[in-house]
Amino acid sequence: MRNQPKYNFFKNTSYALKGLVDLIKTETSFKIELIITLILLPVIIFIDTTLTNKALMFITLMGMILAETTNSAIERVVDLVTLEHHDMAGRAKDVGSAIVFLSIFIFVITWLIILIDIF
Repeated sequence: MRNQPKYNFFKNTSYALKGLVDLIKTETSFKIELIITLILLPVIIFIDTTLTNKALMFITLMGMILAETTNSAIERVVDLVTLEHHDMAGRAKDVGSAIVFLSIFIFVITWLIILIDIF
């Protein structure tokens, strides 16, 4: 049987917000990426480009945040299982880091292509 309470929209929203607050309090990388996101969101709004380009810019920016959130979840689960060095634990954390790296790479390339095309 799964350890999961009955679905409740408001409780589930409170869990999500609790998770976001915890990320902001404890994860430096998440804080940095959140600041970058807050700075670049107005750029997306005010930049003179197509709606498709704005959507791509938004999706890749939010993808970076989602990747960091996923990586933090992986790291916490691994740390819950073992704090000792274990090859598989390290590999799981490395894959989480790869998710973040790839999302940042996609973000940077997408934004560069769009900005170079505009200017």
